[in-house]
Amino acid sequence: MAKSPEQEHPIKAFGYAARETSGHLAPFNFSRRVTGEKDVTFKVLYCGICHSDLHSIRNEWGDALYPQVPGHETVGVVTEVGSKVTKFKVGDKVGVGTLVGSCGSCDSCKSDFENYCLKFIPTYNSIYHDGTMNYGGYSDIMVADEHFVVGIPDNLPLDAVAPLLCAGNTIYSPMKYYGLDKPGLHIAVVGLGGLGHIAVKFAKAMGLKVTVIDVDMAKKQEAVERLGADDFFLSQDQEQMQARIATLDGIIDAVPVVHPLQPLLLLLKAHGKLVLVGIPDKPLELPAFPLLKGRKLVGGSLMGGLKELQEMLNFASKHNITADIELVKMDYVNTALKRLEKADVRYRFVIDIGNSLKPTA
Repeated sequence: MAKSPEQEHPIKAFGYAARETSGHLAPFNFSRRVTGEKDVTFKVLYCGICHSDLHSIRNEWGDALYPQVPGHETVGVVTEVGSKVTKFKVGDKVGVGTLVGSCGSCDSCKSDFENYCLKFIPTYNSIYHDGTMNYGGYSDIMVADEHFVVGIPDNLPLDAVAPLLCAGNTIYSPMKYYGLDKPGLHIAVVGLGGLGHIAVKFAKAMGLKVTVIDVDMAKKQEAVERLGADDFFLSQDQEQMQARIATLDGIIDAVPVVHPLQPLLLLLKAHGKLVLVGIPDKPLELPAFPLLKGRKLVGGSLMGGLKELQEMLNFASKHNITADIELVKMDYVNTALKRLEKADVRYRFVIDIGNSLKPTA
């Protein structure tokens, strides 16, 4: 007979879980494994709310496992380390991002891109090597293999750094891989939201010229005056689009809904690159001719590996980059998810786990 979540492992844990496709989160008692020889156990202090959490708890991607404790932007302080752990000690500030396991032997793993391993194990809504369910960061404690734990630089506040563990890496990785990190390049960020605002910050720190493209003119002042973008225009403004044809070296497209790609492709110079990092719930239409005319590239990217994740955090530390957040209590999480669905947040929700998650009797 299968054991209950509370009895699977020896260490008691508490969090909030979804039980079915409504995605409603409620208090949940479960358990974590004991600290293995290569494991790091830490007290969770903050966890970011990612848009993928919303998709997952509602089974919108068709792979949901219940009960489901979401959260893959998790930071806290180490409370115990295994006997063979070398990178961390008790008291260190650490984080766990989007994955907690991989095969360790394939080409992707050997190249430090565990995120592209065919057997990679997401932080939640997945089954671990031992056959038990993985529960995410909307909880009071986490245990992870040290390979999948990163150190948080001391100068970065834990609450505002949490979203970088997913959103930050999702932006940093493609900018590096596609060569859109070279000073002097001109790129556009499409969609000034949770991913987009971090893209602007990273791009400016890399020495790029940055244009923001959005559908909301109210974001212009925010983009230009506060985030430092060099230009801003509306995607539905045909005159503005025409005036900028063939002016961009690259585009980071962070829009999570269906939208036309052809107008964006026309903005690229020859050999320009359009990189998709948003995940629309339906397929996008990709016209061939704009690609052929100018030898342009459309690519995608799914976060980064662990080496790149730590590199991104060190870059953020050097340039003092964090996410713009709204800190919320655990019992506000369902309201926060409803607001997130309406894009009613500037720009990422973070749950104050340490001060507001209280176990039930």
